[in-house]
Amino acid sequence: MLRSARPNGRLGFTDSPKSRNRGGAHSMQSERQRRVRPSWASRPKQTARSKEAAMQKAETIVYPVHHGLYVNLTNRCSCACTFCIRQSASGVGQDGEGADNVLWLDHEPSFDEVMAAFEAQDMSAYEEVVFCGFGEPTCAFDMLKRVAAEAKRRYSLPIRVNTNGQGSLINGRDIAPEFEGIVDTVSISLNTPNAEEYHALVRSQFGDAAFQGMLDFAREVRKYVPNVVMTTVETTISHEDEEKCQAICDKLGVCYRIRAWVD
Repeated sequence: MLRSARPNGRLGFTDSPKSRNRGGAHSMQSERQRRVRPSWASRPKQTARSKEAAMQKAETIVYPVHHGLYVNLTNRCSCACTFCIRQSASGVGQDGEGADNVLWLDHEPSFDEVMAAFEAQDMSAYEEVVFCGFGEPTCAFDMLKRVAAEAKRRYSLPIRVNTNGQGSLINGRDIAPEFEGIVDTVSISLNTPNAEEYHALVRSQFGDAAFQGMLDFAREVRKYVPNVVMTTVETTISHEDEEKCQAICDKLGVCYRIRAWVD
C-alpha cells in the first residue's frame, strides 16, 4: 500500500522522522493541539488533464523516498481508498509527496527486471528496502518473497513491507509465517479504530471481513517479524480515537505509530 506509506506513499502521510512512534500503553499523548481533518481530507477533484497524467504508464520499478529504496511490484490492490494518492498523482517524490515520476506500471516486472533495477542503483546510498509502490505489495506476494530474500542476501539491508494488512485474504491463506527470515519490519495501515469507518475509507473488495482480517494478520505476523507497526495519520482522527488505536495495538502486541501529515 502506498502507502503512504503512503502507507506507506499514500495521501497525507510520510515516513518522515517527524512521525511519532508510540510503543506501549503508557506512551504520552502529544500536548500539541491539531485540527481534525474531515472525511480524511480527500484529494481535490481531478481534472481531465490530471486524470490523464495520473494514468500514464512506465516501468518505474524502484524509486527513492527519504533514505529508503522503494520497490514497485504491482498496481493491483484489494482496496480503493478514498485518500489514495493514485487519484491525483502519477508517482511519489523523494519526500513522500506526490510527484511527476510514473509509478503506473506497463506490466508487472519479472524477477530479473526487478534485480536489474536494483543493480542500476548505488545501494550504499540507502538504509533500507521498502516494498510499497502504487499497489498492495502482497498482491504480488510470491515475487515479493523472492525479491526480498535476494535483496537481503546481496545488500544486507533491512527489508520493510508497507501493507494494508489484507494479504492473507488476498492470497487465500495465512501468509504470516512466510515473512520469517526475509522481512524485518511490517507496517500496516490501521487508519481508524472503527470497523465501519474503516470499511467506508478503504472500500476493500473483502467488505466487512477486511478490518478483522487486517487485525488477524497483525496478530499473526508479529510471531515471525521482529518489528510490526500499525499506523494512523495525524490530524485525520481525534485524540480519543488515537487512544483507541493504541489500545488495539497493545492488545495485539505491536507498536502504534502516528504518521506525519503531508500537505
